Amino acid sequence: MASNRSFTDNFIAEDPKRALEELNVALGEVSDNAEWLCQRAYAHILLKDYNRAINDAMKAQQLQPGMVSAFLRTGIAEYYLNDIAAAHKSFTIGQELDGSNESFDMWIKICEEKMATQNQNGSSKLQTAAPHVKHDWYQTESEVTVTIMVKNAKKEDVSVTIEEKQLKAVVKLPSGQDYCLYIHLLHSVVPEHSTYRVLSTKVEIKMKKTEAIRWEKLEGEGILPDVKHFSHSQNQYPSSSHYTRNWDKLVGDIKEEEKNEKLEGDAALNKLFQQIYSDGSDEVKRAMNKSFTESGGTVLSTNWTDVGKRKIDVNPPDDMEWKPY
Repeated sequence: MASNRSFTDNFIAEDPKRALEELNVALGEVSDNAEWLCQRAYAHILLKDYNRAINDAMKAQQLQPGMVSAFLRTGIAEYYLNDIAAAHKSFTIGQELDGSNESFDMWIKICEEKMATQNQNGSSKLQTAAPHVKHDWYQTESEVTVTIMVKNAKKEDVSVTIEEKQLKAVVKLPSGQDYCLYIHLLHSVVPEHSTYRVLSTKVEIKMKKTEAIRWEKLEGEGILPDVKHFSHSQNQYPSSSHYTRNWDKLVGDIKEEEKNEKLEGDAALNKLFQQIYSDGSDEVKRAMNKSFTESGGTVLSTNWTDVGKRKIDVNPPDDMEWKPY
């Protein structure tokens, strides 16, 4: 029975993915177990999913206000989301609950040193919350495109670094804060053939694939230095607060603005295809990927009922001849 299951720190550290799976099953049966929620937060931290770690650790605090480890894990996750002030507060509360725990002393010192460094670098105030910005991605046979939904960014305020398996983007927001996106990519890209551009509604980053294969997801496993990486979320930006924002409405507003951009020729056609792919169901996306890949880029279909049954033949325009390379 799941209620008799014991999850130790050593068990989680040895195989956090397996531990997460078992904890998900256990919490599916007993959702109000504060200890298991706290241990799942630990698994999320090891897997660098700091947003979910904060959610679980805070639920554990609500169920069991005196649980010291819940405050420790909340603080660690907040620290790696660069929410240093919130992390310092969590560690301080934990220390008040258990003054003999040396981990709190260590983390409080780390936070205070980092806050002091920020002040020395000219920060007039500490960043107490992560900027509320959404990013998304889509792919074609040859490229992966990442979009950062920031309006009216200035070119000089955007910095993008693309390496073989890493993407780093820093955008200065109107508030003066820096939005930082660090992603360890699932597959390799060609940096010298990758570009980005700053539009009125977003920052668009196009990365050239090294292989014409379909990526199952954008992110792979890997360690990034001083990670301020924000996990995927449907409608909320990861944060230690309970603030939520209607991202569906925001994205809808951005798309409405994009419709007013004047595009011609190939640019207009590419934009249309991107819009169809972005708005399409999973079946539409599968159909577009399969037809485009199997036909060598000469056929693009959204009908999975048809495309899923057969191999798509090459069908070049009448005035062109297809030659495999």
